[in-house]
Amino acid sequence: MTFNDIFKSSFLESITEFSVTDMAIALAFSCAVGLFIYFVYKKTFQGVMYSAGFAMTLVGLSLVTTLVILAVTSNVVLSLGMVGALSIVRFRAAIKDPMEIVFLFWAIAVGIVIGAGMIPIAVIGSIIIGIILLIFANRKVYTKPYVLILNCDNENAEKEAMNIIKEETKRSCVKTKTVTADNIELSLEVSMKNADTVFVNKLQKINGVKSAMLVSYNGEYMA
Repeated sequence: MTFNDIFKSSFLESITEFSVTDMAIALAFSCAVGLFIYFVYKKTFQGVMYSAGFAMTLVGLSLVTTLVILAVTSNVVLSLGMVGALSIVRFRAAIKDPMEIVFLFWAIAVGIVIGAGMIPIAVIGSIIIGIILLIFANRKVYTKPYVLILNCDNENAEKEAMNIIKEETKRSCVKTKTVTADNIELSLEVSMKNADTVFVNKLQKINGVKSAMLVSYNGEYMA
């Protein structure tokens, strides 16, 4: 018996019966769970710009992964070819938020589990993961940090502005200070006592203050 005979008898005959009903059920559950992931991502998004394209990618990724796993589990030869094909594919999409990695792996895991026929695990596991993410994402952070950028003409204006900042904010910390011949630029991380930002107007009215800008801090600011 040659190697070709062993290969043909062991692999080419290892093809399970294809069922359209099973495929339809798997894709339906994959779509439903993918839409649930889409909903959780939309509700928990805390970045700067919401990407509807990335959110829809989560649904498509669940469906495509399920389809691939269904094909792989039904044909051993196809599984070998699929491994070789996927090994040369490279994805270079930039991940801006670490949480996006969580949702990408979640969608892929759902596709794999449903494609393998373990639908209850995918459904129950996704519900638990979704509830946990929603609970932690909806926790209100009242000490949300802001970045205050202040431009002053002289040292007196800087001191007066710093006094107002200490009175009107809960906490302030100087991150950077740039001094030139005719300008003093300060970058401060501040936590406000409440949602009122009127104190920025007070800073602008100080004699010697050129500009005062308050920016919502999301972890991507670089002074």
